[in-house]
Amino acid sequence: MHEWQHFIVSDPDVMMGKPVVAGTRVTVELILEKLAAGESYQQILEAHPRLTSDAISAAIAFAAAALRADVVYPAPPLAA
Repeated sequence: MHEWQHFIVSDPDVMMGKPVVAGTRVTVELILEKLAAGESYQQILEAHPRLTSDAISAAIAFAAAALRADVVYPAPPLAA
């Protein structure tokens, strides 16, 4: 697993404090949305040349670490 702390930062003056890849305005949220939509690492890297494969992996690791916190996240009900 990559050390996401080397890649992911949060600054209230950048993207309203959302976690971003260091040195960019690319949010972890955007990376996860693109992956969930079926985009490959290569497609994301082509769209955002300042990213690296390690940075994308770090975004995933950050999200996993965030979800490990002792917090309950309500999921919306499934559509009938």
